[in-house]
Amino acid sequence: MLIAHEQIAFVGPRLPPNYEAVVGWKAVPKALTDDVTAIVVAGDTCLEESYLAQFPNLGLIACLSTGYDGVDVRWAARRGIKVTRAVEVNHEDVADHALGLLIAWTRGLVSGDRLVRSGEWSGSAKIVTRSLRELSVGVVGMGAIGKAVAARCALLGLPVSWWGPRPKDDVSFPRLPDLMTLANENDVLIVACKADSSNRHMIDGAILDALGPRGLLVNVARGRLVDEDALVDRLRSGRLAGAALDVFENEPTDPVKWRNLANVIVTPHSAGTTRTVMPKLVDQLILNLNAFFEGRELPTAIAA
Repeated sequence: MLIAHEQIAFVGPRLPPNYEAVVGWKAVPKALTDDVTAIVVAGDTCLEESYLAQFPNLGLIACLSTGYDGVDVRWAARRGIKVTRAVEVNHEDVADHALGLLIAWTRGLVSGDRLVRSGEWSGSAKIVTRSLRELSVGVVGMGAIGKAVAARCALLGLPVSWWGPRPKDDVSFPRLPDLMTLANENDVLIVACKADSSNRHMIDGAILDALGPRGLLVNVARGRLVDEDALVDRLRSGRLAGAALDVFENEPTDPVKWRNLANVIVTPHSAGTTRTVMPKLVDQLILNLNAFFEGRELPTAIAA
């Protein structure tokens, strides 16, 4: 078994002792490639076909995360490779993080902290921020994360609407006709949808312009959903009030890009990695690995 990213190397010691696992990325010794039958990845890690082709006996790609946008599931299926992911493990924590970003940006918690620590708080004037309850929230995507985000916002008394490509019978919040309308009619846009080949840069310059100079963009989904160049341009020019981001197009992101943008809060893709969640992710991973090596049905297989 290959653990195919240094960021998830911690999985190795947590696997059952009967598993032989190696950690490697890009440069996998030729002597090992024929022996690899399963690969463990973070689901947002892009697996190139040329990389996977070096493993002729590969039968399973097991994503530690709930997301699997770095894996071409159809390509894998055509080659008899199964793909699994974590299911309903960290959506509540991601929603908590999204709400935390929303509150922190709206009430100036991060900028206020900087003000006090820098000694620039003179006390001569009150720091005035926006009231949370004056905001309306548009949620992009109404899967497990989107539903959890919407429920939290509603509990705080915020009007919530949403958009996604398909209606949801179990969602009571109003679904607007398209993403542009959602951005036009709300103060806050929270991106909570899955990423795939069809929606790269769905949050583009036009959507950001619709959100406007009083608007806030919160992204806890995937960085590639947002056109970062368009976002930075509008943040610098004041055409967008602010952004609160946990995910980026390239990770780790270049800190220089955000360093002089006081209207941005950034966190290091940590929304879904809590002490409670991480053991559950590993447990689901092991269930899938056990089933694969024992020839049983995979508990959380992804349909091609």
